[in-house]
Amino acid sequence: MDYLAITVVTLISGVVGTGLGGVIGALLRRDSGKVVSLLLSFAAGIMLAVVCFDLMSEPIEMMGEGILPDYTPFIVVLAVAVGFGVVYLLNFIIDKNTNHEVKHIDENHPSTADALDELIHSDHFETHKGNKSNLFVAGLVMMTAIALHNLPEGMIIGASYAAVDVMASLFSGSGFIMAIVIGLHNIPEGMAVSVPLISGGMKKLNAVSLTALSGLPTVFGALLGYALGGINPMMLVLSLGFASGAMLYVVFGELLPESILMWRSKLPSVAVFVGIIVGFLLVMF
Repeated sequence: MDYLAITVVTLISGVVGTGLGGVIGALLRRDSGKVVSLLLSFAAGIMLAVVCFDLMSEPIEMMGEGILPDYTPFIVVLAVAVGFGVVYLLNFIIDKNTNHEVKHIDENHPSTADALDELIHSDHFETHKGNKSNLFVAGLVMMTAIALHNLPEGMIIGASYAAVDVMASLFSGSGFIMAIVIGLHNIPEGMAVSVPLISGGMKKLNAVSLTALSGLPTVFGALLGYALGGINPMMLVLSLGFASGAMLYVVFGELLPESILMWRSKLPSVAVFVGIIVGFLLVMF
């Protein structure tokens, strides 16, 4: 029953959130960089607050209760570093092998994505839309890039639920908060997926369906995080730490630089601040 409940929550967050973005992209065929920038900044702030004020502090509270040994903080730091490093390395490999094929990414272009299509490599997909043999590979690259974002996001949700009674906390607590925030953050991501698919000649219904399916890694990540976290307290620490590190990379390595480059203003930093405050209040209450 717990697995079913978590699956439903993350399906709404991942598949419905991304699919809704796909619908918006199909209807409007354009996006507002300023609105997306603020949305991503706000979501990044809440994610940061939940990770730092709740998820990374959970093992410390367990240590205080005598459930975990005194060296637990070092295990948390190691797990966070591994999670951050693994996602960074995988993204680096994808970027290195695809960016040189996109004409506008050169020495005069920011090395960090300044648009959602660059972050998930739909610009790479767009480049190959005239060549069917290369288009399939470009599509796989785009889906892999999306999975690298969605898997750790799902792990955060699953590991958070592993630390509590799922049914009692299904619609409260850090797991539910992260599910809502990730769902909001998936909307502009879904827009970035559907627009190049449609512009490449795919029917709108098929493009929206494929976009929604790209949110499935969130569900897989949630089930993985919950399964690992439920083995024993130390595995819960490792699961929370790894997922937190992966999420910190997504926040600091992608969402924040991207949102600031999308709208070169001080307002994205204000949105981050508001997000951190809101996240703190959600965790505390």
